[in-house]
Formats: sequence, C-alpha cells, structure tokens
Amino acid sequence: MSSIHHIGKTTRALLVHRQRVSRCTYSTKPPTSELPQPRLDYRSISENVTSKSLNALNRKAHLPNDAVSSVARAYSEWKRISSELNLKRNARSAIGERVRRSSDGAEREAALVEASNLKREVKELEATLETAEQECLLSALSLPNDTHSSAPLGPESAAVVLSTHGPSPLSSNPKRDHVAVCDHFGLLDLKSASMVSGTSWYFLRHEAALLELALTNYAMSIAVQHGFTPMITPDVVRSDIAIRCGFQPRDNSDPPVSHMYHISSTNPSSPELVLAGTSEIPLAGTFANKVYSSLSLPLKIVGLGHAFRSEAGARSADTRGLYRVHQFTKVELFSVTADDASESMMEEMLSIQKQILEGLNLPIKILDMPTEELGASAYRKYDIEAWMPGRGTWGEVSSLSNCTDYQSRRLHIRYRPQGDTADLPSPRLPFAHTLNGTAAAIPRLIVALIENGVQFNDKEEITTLRLPRALRPFWINNKTRDIIQWDDAN
Repeated sequence: MSSIHHIGKTTRALLVHRQRVSRCTYSTKPPTSELPQPRLDYRSISENVTSKSLNALNRKAHLPNDAVSSVARAYSEWKRISSELNLKRNARSAIGERVRRSSDGAEREAALVEASNLKREVKELEATLETAEQECLLSALSLPNDTHSSAPLGPESAAVVLSTHGPSPLSSNPKRDHVAVCDHFGLLDLKSASMVSGTSWYFLRHEAALLELALTNYAMSIAVQHGFTPMITPDVVRSDIAIRCGFQPRDNSDPPVSHMYHISSTNPSSPELVLAGTSEIPLAGTFANKVYSSLSLPLKIVGLGHAFRSEAGARSADTRGLYRVHQFTKVELFSVTADDASESMMEEMLSIQKQILEGLNLPIKILDMPTEELGASAYRKYDIEAWMPGRGTWGEVSSLSNCTDYQSRRLHIRYRPQGDTADLPSPRLPFAHTLNGTAAAIPRLIVALIENGVQFNDKEEITTLRLPRALRPFWINNKTRDIIQWDDAN
C-alpha cells in the first residue's frame, strides 16, 4: 500500500515540475525576444490609410475600425516627439559649448542650470519617445500584409481555378472512404489513439506507415533535385518566432485564442515555447537577423517536420479519419529572395508542387485563394486540391504563399544588393522576401491515394490498394502482406 502511495506521489510531483502543453489564450503582450524589434514601414501605412484599411476589411482581419488610423496617429506623434527631442539635444550641445568657452562665473553658472534643465527634459522626452514608438509598433503589428491585385475578393467560395491536372476524377463512392478502407486493411488505429492522446490523433499501421515514409522521401527527393537544401526542423519553437512569422489568432474569441499548443514552464525566466504549427516557422527562424549578399539569393530549403494544430474542429466529415488532425508530418518548401524576385519564385515553387502531385497520379486543381482566406503574412496564396472520391469532394493537399517582406521585417532578414559598398549603412539594406509552400502534407495525401487507389472485385469487395509507381523506389517491402499493386501508368 505504501509503495502505491509513493508511486502516486512521485507521479504528481512529475506533473507539477514537468512542462505542460496546452491550448491557451492568445496574449497581445510581445514575448521575450533575442531579436531586435520588428522594423515596420510606418510611413507607408500613414500615407495609405484608406487603402490599408480597405485591405484589412477585404481580408476580414479582426481589427478595431480605426486600427490603421491609430498607426498613422501614433507615427505622427512619434515624429513630433522625435523632432522636439532632436532640438533639445542640439540645444544641450550648444549650451555645453557655451559652458566650455565661458570665462564669466555668473554666465557659466546660468548656462549650467540651463544645461541641467535641458538634460532633464531630454530624458523625459526620450522616455516619451520610447512609449510612442511602442504604441506605433503594437498598432502596426496587428495589420495584415498587403494583397496582390489579382487575388479574388471574398470568402473561400470566391477562389479562382487556375488550372487542372492529372487523370479524370472518379465518381463519388462512399465505399472508397479512406477510414473504411483502412479498417479493412488494418492501416489506421483511431480507437487506441483516442485513448492514448484524444480525438483527432491517430496511429498509422502496416502499409499506411510505410506510405508516410515513402511520401516523405519522394517529396524530399524532388525538392532536392530542384536545388532545395534538405533540413530536419525542431518541433518546438519560441512563440516570438511564430508571432513574427504571422501566426496570429483568426477567430472571434474574446480574448482571442491561439490555435497552437503552448508549452508552459514553472520557470518564469524560460522563453515561451510552442509546438510548431508548421515547419515554415523554424525554417524562417534560421534566417533571422542576418544579412545576405544578393549574389547568394535565392536561398531554398526543404524542411521535414511535424505540424501541430489544436483546432482540429468539431466532429464532421472534415474531421473524419486523417483529413483534419492535431499532428501530421509535413515536407515544407521555403525560399528567401530579393524583393523583385518573389513572384517568379512563387511560380517556380508551384511547378515543383505540381510535379510532386502529378507524379502521384492524382486529379488536382490549382486555386488562386481569395482575400478572406489569406493568413496575416500572405500577399498571395495558391491552394492545390486533390479529388477524394470517398469523401465525395475536393480537399486541400498543398498551399503556397508569397509573404513578401512581412516576415523579414519582423525577423530582420535583409540582403546587400550586388555592387553596394561594404560600409553601406545597414538601415538602408532592403528586406528580403520569403515564400513557403507545402511539398507534402502526409495524412491528406494518404487520404487521396487510398480513396483513388483502392481496388474492388466484381462483387464490389475491396481487394488491393494501387499506388503510383513514383513511390516504388522509396517503398519498404513487407513480405508478410501482399495488398499493394503498382500502377504502371506512371
């Protein structure tokens, strides 16, 4: 009995001292950071209040009605205080010169008194200027990126289909539902995952586990062929990095709720950590507070990591099985370019995504996403959807965003244009542009491959699973089971 009590006591102690993962209320207070403050373009915001306000409205950004105007007011006040402060500093320098040159004791004493008063006024103005600068920054940080002129206006339904690729879509058929097929072959264990971790978590088994490995290596191999440097990313990042990347709450909760898992610590001096919502966050962080030669651009990385999303959602068709889950493996493309090269890089990255998905022999369509579907950082966003006949609908399997200088201004990613001298003042260095795109979001690709690849006999009974030949070089053979057919068509 005493040993049982001891075990329980030890467990409770571990729970107290161990870091906890939770979905927590979003804080507008900037987290502790080792990076310089974001350098936003307050002047541009102030000179374009109407267009910036309309942009926020079109994107359904959850901001106060006067959010952009407040930035302009704060910037105007910051400039006024800064100008007054400079005058006071110049006056103090002039008085200092008078003190040094004065030979008359009374005159010198009066100048010293005036210098003392000016010193106090300068100190007060410096504190006021810092407060005004913080108000300006906090107001501007909530604003979304600008929007590409070609982006459709409106909600998700306003998305424009740019092109379609792959074979003709199969007819909708509930017998192709990936959960039913997985149950037949023993590929997915949701019941155990629910007991171990909760709903919207999963175990992949047998060929489904091998399929994740094959898809991961297949997508990585294509990205590497196109000059992307492979990288394995950490799953834990500082919340400051995530916020600087633009991962802000997009719901109407009061207070707003972050959809990332926050790791809380009993040590108040520890940095606030979160589980990465996508490997885009740690990949962007690798470039933070650095200056690159324009000759080295573009920089291209393909990262393998896990994405953690706490908002898997209420039970529905969209949350059935593997479609919307709390954790998934993801291969991510990330690029840093000069400010005039990001649009061409976006098209290059899209061609890589198309190559990956066309190699999987899936019916896909490419969408230009509308304003209300753009995250805070995205200037333009493409989604790629694959046909999923078991679900009877198209499902997003990939996305691609051009973030222009939104992230780089917050993370301080800059470059030195070719031909500039080495002593060029760093504040004049342009900010780079960043882009991110999905090379492979594994669970949804598994859904699409299973629902399009399941084979039936004449009695409409499930027999085998046909997979694209492009995955065969990356496949680990399981000699105890024989359910995979390889599609010779590709």
